Amino acid sequence: MAKHQVVVYGASGYTGMLIMDWLIDQNIPFTAVTRNAKRTQEMMAQRVVRLESATYEMLEAEHNVESLTQAFKGAKVVCNTVGPFVNFGLVAVEAALKAGCHHLDTTGEQSYMRAVRDQFGELYRQAGLLVSPSLSYMYTYAEIAAELALETHGVDALETATICRGPRDVAGVSLGSAASIFELLRTEQCYLWEKKLVPHPITASFNVIDPNFIKPVFSIPWGGTALPIYFEQDARVRSCSSSVGFYDNQVMQMVHGLCQKWETEYKHLPREQQDAVVKSLVESTTPVMPPRERTTIQRTVDVAIGRGQLAAVRATVHGITPYIATGALQAAAAIKLLDGETAKVGFAAGCKAFGHRYLLGFLEQRGLARATVQQL
Repeated sequence: MAKHQVVVYGASGYTGMLIMDWLIDQNIPFTAVTRNAKRTQEMMAQRVVRLESATYEMLEAEHNVESLTQAFKGAKVVCNTVGPFVNFGLVAVEAALKAGCHHLDTTGEQSYMRAVRDQFGELYRQAGLLVSPSLSYMYTYAEIAAELALETHGVDALETATICRGPRDVAGVSLGSAASIFELLRTEQCYLWEKKLVPHPITASFNVIDPNFIKPVFSIPWGGTALPIYFEQDARVRSCSSSVGFYDNQVMQMVHGLCQKWETEYKHLPREQQDAVVKSLVESTTPVMPPRERTTIQRTVDVAIGRGQLAAVRATVHGITPYIATGALQAAAAIKLLDGETAKVGFAAGCKAFGHRYLLGFLEQRGLARATVQQL
């Protein structure tokens, strides 16, 4: 049973430790839940900033509903980073509900999000609890840009692009992110068109032309992202398409080629053989946990173009250090939930639950993001 009101599940992972950084920064006590307390404590001692000043406890739990329910009981908020969520996420969602906790996570895997919405959204609403996937840099920055665009009257169609830069880009992602990325190869990726989710063709790609860059940025649907799922049931939005690119076009072209290869060579293999392929890809991409991000290297641009019959607007969010920003977003949400301040319960996006202006302000005050809006 948790002694503190915030639980970090996946405490030994790269993102989990960054969430703990921000909870410590905000003076929020937490319970770290992990399968191996000794190993996690050693890793935290090496990587969690100001750990010596933290108020926290460590609990061991197996990844099953019964064990996690017992570990989460007594808390109010679960920050879950254990992925790939399409494989492991629903167990923690069910456990948090049974323990009476709000559930936050960091993924935009569409099949997982749809399962959370359909299986648990109403149950969380009835319990007065929030379940909010994809509260992380990769999805929330674009969501903030989209919400800024929607402030322009008449906008009902959105196109968003998330463009990242880091050391060799994909090679700089965490182990959990790499696993989730390659899981996307075997799942449907959709965009929203006239209030219906429509699958992207496996060959889908975009050349994003933006004034932030000299050259077009080669981008792909990246699983479709979280936005079409959240906007599917939003009366303001009829259409939404999202893409993700890297400053290094060759890297994303390689990922795009891998998507084609999966379709032709791996798609029809038995699940066990597909698992082996995914495991090999993850291990070759992220053999060790990457170093802490540097503000001089990891930089991001998230753009939302909003259109209506005559309305046209471009909202841009410039940012740095996406994993560190993810930890900040999780802490910002936990603060609101601990104070009982959420505009939504049930299945809801972070911007809907806490307000895009609040999340943007939290990031701006800490030097992690700035936003501009231009009428077109």
